[in-house]
Amino acid sequence: MGINKREKAKLERNLRIYFDELCKIYRGGDFREESFYGALKNLIEDCSELFQPEGEANVLVLPKRTEAGIPDFRIDKDGKIVGYIEAKPPDANLREIEDSEQLKRYRESFPNLILTNFLEFRLYRDGDLIDKVEVGRQVILQKLRHPPPPEGLDKFFRLLEKFFSFSTPKVASSRDLSVELAKRTRFLEHILQEELSRENEEVTRFYKAFQEELIETLTKERFADLYAQTITYGLFAARMKAQNGFRKDIAWQLIPESLPLLKEIFYSFTGPHFPESLSWVVEDISQVLEKADISSILKEFKTTRWDEDPVIHFYETFLATYNLSRERKTRCLLHASSSCFLHCQVNP
Repeated sequence: MGINKREKAKLERNLRIYFDELCKIYRGGDFREESFYGALKNLIEDCSELFQPEGEANVLVLPKRTEAGIPDFRIDKDGKIVGYIEAKPPDANLREIEDSEQLKRYRESFPNLILTNFLEFRLYRDGDLIDKVEVGRQVILQKLRHPPPPEGLDKFFRLLEKFFSFSTPKVASSRDLSVELAKRTRFLEHILQEELSRENEEVTRFYKAFQEELIETLTKERFADLYAQTITYGLFAARMKAQNGFRKDIAWQLIPESLPLLKEIFYSFTGPHFPESLSWVVEDISQVLEKADISSILKEFKTTRWDEDPVIHFYETFLATYNLSRERKTRCLLHASSSCFLHCQVNP
């Protein structure tokens, strides 16, 4: 079904309010990209009511990007991640930005992503451009400094409909799960390297703890790799033990007291000092694991590698995907059977 008259009128009204706000900011001069965030946040939340009858979605402005870069917005509904939005200045050429290293990384990591310059919207699904629409002309805003008239309403409605209809897939095989986790773990490693370069207090504290307790010669680059793997694989092991629902905030409860460093890492997820730039990636990883069909994956393990602990078996599958086309010296093995055991080793 296409857009009806009531929906079209509401969408047009939302865009007119949005363009009025954009124009006020643009006329004022001395603006930054972030100056337009509030207007876009309001637009997406208002438009979400067209696709979420029981209430609008929550649009979270993510912490200011570092050099490594994280998307500008995360859209949630009922505590579940719907997707991400990356915004660029109103004069940006999205065709050029589309092929930048930053956007390639986002497209590889996040399956439901919008790229926008506040006037044009491009939707990517699993890295591929599946829809785009220009709802207002750049030249009118930039040259005439008037609110552009809304256009492309039908196309914009369909683009948003596709975006809001997305749900994290329920993966049912170890291979598919390893692919989804590896994408996000690579991104997490990238952000960790940036936080270390900025000397983030919480991340640096764990880096020094790993040096003191595990590997004295550990470099920052190798720590980012090891820590990213430990977080993802630790969450996987915790997920295997969870009986009634799973969230990153409860993962620490599933780690035994005999592993104090690992337990502290996962407990830090619940505290106020855990970096926001890492928290949203960990949340994304947790949602993938929450939706995973663990019973089907366990059946697969019993069929193919019945004599091995499934957590050990999955680690090899995950590692092969995560380290694809890359050599790594640091390995982290998290084993869970009747209890949980963390073993880190450095290959010669």
